[in-house]
Amino acid sequence: MPSRTAAVVLLTGIVFAAYAAAQESRSPDRVPAFRVDAGWLKLPPKWKFGEVSSVAVDARDHVWVLHRPRSAPGDPVALATPAVIEFDPSGSVVQAWGGPGAGYEWPEREHGIHVDHKGNVWIGGNNCPARTLPLLKTVSDDQLLKFTAEGKLILQIGRSNQGSGNRDQRNFRQAADAFVYAKTNEVFVADGYGNHRVVVLDADTGAFKRMWGAFGNTSVDRETCPPPTGPPVADNRGPGPAQFAIVHAARVSNDGRVYVADRENRRVQVFTADGKYVAQVVLGPGAPFIKGQVSPGCLAFSADPQQRFLYVSGSSQIAVLDRQSLEVVGAFGGANAHHIAADSKGNLYTAETGTRRLQRFVRVN
Repeated sequence: MPSRTAAVVLLTGIVFAAYAAAQESRSPDRVPAFRVDAGWLKLPPKWKFGEVSSVAVDARDHVWVLHRPRSAPGDPVALATPAVIEFDPSGSVVQAWGGPGAGYEWPEREHGIHVDHKGNVWIGGNNCPARTLPLLKTVSDDQLLKFTAEGKLILQIGRSNQGSGNRDQRNFRQAADAFVYAKTNEVFVADGYGNHRVVVLDADTGAFKRMWGAFGNTSVDRETCPPPTGPPVADNRGPGPAQFAIVHAARVSNDGRVYVADRENRRVQVFTADGKYVAQVVLGPGAPFIKGQVSPGCLAFSADPQQRFLYVSGSSQIAVLDRQSLEVVGAFGGANAHHIAADSKGNLYTAETGTRRLQRFVRVN
């Protein structure tokens, strides 16, 4: 019979081995794998999603969804469902709010939601005057809204239908997305559908700081409404067009790199926080691990401190990239994601307009 000391040593060894195995299974070098968590969401029967446009995750791992109630004009349940819904980590509703109100111009066509490091909620839209959709006014969503977590307006930047092009420092032109970089307290705006640029503002005051286009070029005005979709005519084997097409998302990594999803040009471009071009990856036909192509709609980082992996959503797959090299190291299907977000455990959430659903993908390795 082993001594008490030997038993303790044996038990300690077993615990250490189990810990080491767990650490190995979550190694930052291991390409992430996921499974769909079909039963996670607990949307009350009294509510129904319209087009689910965007998703964000806050510091508590609460999941925030932005959908388009007016995209379902014949469905009174969807029309009555608040545009912004907050879910806790178990998938239960915490609160809901949003929609037109006094003192601000709510976007006609909800597009992007972001929750910053202070818990504030940023919302933008992408309606354009010639987009003749039921229940929507013929105006351009040229504003960005900042709310408290409870839905009280803090700031409106820009005005509806007032954008004057890519040199405008007061208004946007159908901004697709926003992301606040905590280290500098700046909001990076993917401006987006009517304009073709990244705009950086002070996150507290909304004051303009800088802007740039593809490759760091000056953006030019070439708005089309509704915007064209689908792959460009340009040969995707080269560097691609000198201008952004639809700037659909922007994210800033912990080390200050700005990643921009240039959707119709099928590429992700990388910049310094000051707008200096660094690199790009084109995710057209022939990219490794990808069946068909990915038209980058949104971006998310892996949960490790180094943010080793970059997730790129679009089309029918999510591509997994090594963030530093931009090498495609994996891909998985099952999500035609318009926007994507990650929580602190490495799980992913997809907002899907066509299927009108929110999905949760649990990381399994």
